[in-house]
Amino acid sequence: MAISKELLEILVCPVCKAPVELLQEENGLKCTQCKRVYPVRDDIPVMLVDEARIEE
Repeated sequence: MAISKELLEILVCPVCKAPVELLQEENGLKCTQCKRVYPVRDDIPVMLVDEARIEE
């Protein structure tokens, strides 16, 4: 079960409050502004700054 479209519409980056997009591999959510990638574990987004990595 993937992350629902409704959840993706309300999730934002906790740092800059920009929208996030699901990565093609569906293993992370990438901020559209600051490029942080938050992991998705067992279909649950982990929106913690300490868990994010920055990706270009």
